Amino acid sequence: MKTGLVIRFIALLVLVVFLVRPETFAGFFGLFTKNGQPAIYNQGGLLDLTLNHLAIVATATLAATIVAVGLAIVVTRPFGAEFLPLSRSLANIGQTFPPVAVLALAVPMLGFGTAPTLVALFLYGLLPIFENTLTGLTNLPPAVTDAAKGVGMTGWQRLIKVELPLALPVILAGIRLSTVISLATATIGSTVAARTLGEVIIAGLLSNNTAFVLQGGLIVGVLAVLIYDALSALERMLMARTGQLGRAAA
Repeated sequence: MKTGLVIRFIALLVLVVFLVRPETFAGFFGLFTKNGQPAIYNQGGLLDLTLNHLAIVATATLAATIVAVGLAIVVTRPFGAEFLPLSRSLANIGQTFPPVAVLALAVPMLGFGTAPTLVALFLYGLLPIFENTLTGLTNLPPAVTDAAKGVGMTGWQRLIKVELPLALPVILAGIRLSTVISLATATIGSTVAARTLGEVIIAGLLSNNTAFVLQGGLIVGVLAVLIYDALSALERMLMARTGQLGRAAA
């Protein structure tokens, strides 16, 4: 465990140094250039692109989480159970249409830039969060829910104080999956003028500069691994807490 943490810390440190002082790594990336090509991406700041990329992913994931969790809560209540098939169909839209197709449909209505990318990532992130929230809310320990009813909690109180806290680790697993998918998918947003790390990759492909492609890919890959690991650690902590709650209720 300690070795893994050290490796992750080193990866984070190297990533930060590269984003702040990319010229430090010019010698390494120069190995992947030819005919005097620049070794470091020089058409914009890598740090700015990375922060913008993360902001787009965070915004889309937050919106998808609010909608998906809200839908799952509604369809797990007695008054909303009949809307489960419709909710599933809505959540499946993003997985039915590839992000490229969503971008193509959104650009005529929203124009070029960040907006169509946000729509594509939002739709693509709905399903895993919705399904995990649904699973978490419908597989609660009976002893805990019975105890909540026994002490006279209302339906709203049970949802806020018991059901959502118990389901949170499963919900977080869906958010983790959605976030990692969005991190990679956001790169295609640069095809419609969104400022993401896809700019670096596309510039490398257009100029046949492998160093640029490698830089964009490595930044996205390292971010995905670090965020995945951080959310996994948080998920394990929450699972330990909900396990204690379940044992206490039993």
